[in-house]
Amino acid sequence: MGALGGNGATGGRERRWRGISRLDARNRPPRSLLVALLLASVTLITLDFHGGTDSPVEPARRVIGEAFGPVESATAAVIRPFTAVPSWLRTQGSLNDEIRDLEAENSELHSLVATAGYDRNRLEEYDGLTQSAENLGQALVPARVVAYGSSQSFSNTVTIDAGSQAGIGADMTVINNDGLVGRVLRVTRTTATVLLIIDEESIVGGRVGSSLEIGFVHGKGSLADDELDLRLVDDAVIPAEHDTVVTWGSSEGPYQQGVPVGRVTDVYSSLIESSQRAVLQPFVNFSALDVVGVMVPTGTTSDRAVIEADGAMR
Repeated sequence: MGALGGNGATGGRERRWRGISRLDARNRPPRSLLVALLLASVTLITLDFHGGTDSPVEPARRVIGEAFGPVESATAAVIRPFTAVPSWLRTQGSLNDEIRDLEAENSELHSLVATAGYDRNRLEEYDGLTQSAENLGQALVPARVVAYGSSQSFSNTVTIDAGSQAGIGADMTVINNDGLVGRVLRVTRTTATVLLIIDEESIVGGRVGSSLEIGFVHGKGSLADDELDLRLVDDAVIPAEHDTVVTWGSSEGPYQQGVPVGRVTDVYSSLIESSQRAVLQPFVNFSALDVVGVMVPTGTTSDRAVIEADGAMR
């Protein structure tokens, strides 16, 4: 019985394994089918070797394309938004960088436009100083007005950003590209205080251009009313309107000669004093002073460029 039982168990296992083998054999395609598919593939490759519209498989390819083309297009349309996300993010980053660059450039252009007039005027003033140095035959140290005198000082002065280190000293003549500004009162190493010719304490020797008559130009002490008074030495001489007045100073005086001061606008006669008084409109706009030049001897040692008498920079 035991032997029979054992043989029965062994026979059952053999039958199971044979059943699995038959199932695997049933699922595997016949070898002849594989050979046929391989031959068909080789045949199609051979027929389609030259390609083009003359290929025998072209009609089949066209049919398949027409059948699956719409499906591919629809699938691509569905997945395109997802595949485009990385590219969109990169594009957005580039656009943001470009926008920031354009905003910075736009801000810089606005700044240039806003200061264009100021820079142009300053350049014209420097060019005017060069021309003035040539016309007057005097070397000039260019400087900028950095402050006006306080109202508590009861004087009309300005502070310029050049002092003894630039070769500037007291009583030197100060001009701009329009005419006479004033004279240096005092200096420090890096600054100087300039008394304007419109100050009440200012007296400038002047000469009428048409007659060469000399007189004295007095300031009235006001930026708002920047007119000047001219009193000639010869009371009998009456200057004509629009006559130009220049300085008649000397090489040792506080004002060099030949610097334009102003133009005669009115003439008044005093019967009591038997004198003539002319009113001058100064050439310089004292409420808009910026770039000035201080007359210095040729060859002056300076910590900045000097405009020589021939207009050259040193």
